[in-house]
Amino acid sequence: MEGLGAFLGEQGFDIDQQAHVVQQFQRRALQKGDLYVQEGQISQYIGIVEIGVFQYFCLRDGDEVTTYTPGPGGFLVSLSSFLKQKPARESIRALTDSVIWVIHKSAFDQLRSDLPSFESFYIALLEDQINCIEDSRFNLLTLTAEERYRKLLDNEPHLLQEVPLQYLASILGVTPRHLSRIRGQIR
Repeated sequence: MEGLGAFLGEQGFDIDQQAHVVQQFQRRALQKGDLYVQEGQISQYIGIVEIGVFQYFCLRDGDEVTTYTPGPGGFLVSLSSFLKQKPARESIRALTDSVIWVIHKSAFDQLRSDLPSFESFYIALLEDQINCIEDSRFNLLTLTAEERYRKLLDNEPHLLQEVPLQYLASILGVTPRHLSRIRGQIR
């Protein structure tokens, strides 16, 4: 709970608010390969990653397409499924042994109505997610594969050690073989 409380303190919650919010979360340990969200099911939880790396992915023509890989401090949610209570279009899987903090939608909604600071936190969370989606879309459409790889090196170098090559290739929109060539050229 200390980790979650510290995280909430960084988000501007005072001590009493932190205690109230932390009581609504549950700590969950996942093993490498465990699913947090399964495509086709309704997402009932938002999670915050304390330890570990996760993979958002969907199946396309029988192949996994990785769309996002959050690590510590990142949020875990199939956003449209959670917000609209519709089946998830993607799955979320632990790529490493992980620890997360989860809150059920009903408790989340109650916090939003009880605490104005939590509502502000929620709006900031949504804005951050929208920016991430926009950046990702823009980069995929305007940057070359080499430029996307360099950006990954600059912004998230830890992923190169923590995420298997085939998932990184999928995020970058290239085949694992093409990514190997890019890595060889850039080293």
